[in-house]
Amino acid sequence: MGLKATLQPLVRTGIKTVAGAVDRVLPAADGVVVLIYHRIGAGCGGQMDLTPAAFDEQLSWLAGHRNVITLDEAADAIERGEPATGRDVVLTFDDGTTDWVEHALPLLDRHGLPATFYVATDFIDRQVPFPADGPPLSWDGLRELASSELVTIGSHTHTHALLDRLSDTEIDRELDTCQQLLQDRLDVDARHFAYPKAVAGNPAAERAVRSRFRTAVLAGTRPNPPGTDLHRLHRSPIQPSDDTVWFERKATGGLHAEDDLRRAINRIRYRGATS
Repeated sequence: MGLKATLQPLVRTGIKTVAGAVDRVLPAADGVVVLIYHRIGAGCGGQMDLTPAAFDEQLSWLAGHRNVITLDEAADAIERGEPATGRDVVLTFDDGTTDWVEHALPLLDRHGLPATFYVATDFIDRQVPFPADGPPLSWDGLRELASSELVTIGSHTHTHALLDRLSDTEIDRELDTCQQLLQDRLDVDARHFAYPKAVAGNPAAERAVRSRFRTAVLAGTRPNPPGTDLHRLHRSPIQPSDDTVWFERKATGGLHAEDDLRRAINRIRYRGATS
């Protein structure tokens, strides 16, 4: 094992420990917590791929300790300014890999918990792997997913493009192509949007997103209290490095300092990226 591989887990644990200490000084406000997942049992490794056993354990905890609701239910509550209980959680997934049907959906069915799945349609349509060799769902597989009463399908752009790097015409093409494909292939009217890599769009992109979708999600690792802008909802990423303690912290709105540092790093990391 190389030095980098040895140090990375120690660095992650150190960041989470510091973020946990910050939580004790600056506790999160009550609000809807939106969790981000990517892959469940895809065998790709890395911090986007959770084991089915870990996901099952997390769903079991959520079913017993939180109120897992749909994204539309969360948007209704936030929009109406209902008092936040700090117990409401929304589950979301990004991209569109085969493990959604093979592992994620059966476990959601087992626990009876709803989730929103944001799809980048170009990978599905051309059957090309997602980053880190993530095998794409077929349209039939996505149709099976969408047929579940527990599932809401959203847009993740067509090619997973970072919208702040595109012209107005390219932004429209990314959003409209994805929505049209989901409508044509699945008979789904995608009303919710996730910015790729949680990178916010430029003003033109934000206007385009607001005109097409009821909600849009970014990062943030903090709750969404009543009155939160529905087109700038915060999400908390769940990773293999989140053991039981860290998962429960995120599911209850904590570890916002971890995300603050991650976003600072990503601004540098994705400076020259387009997708």
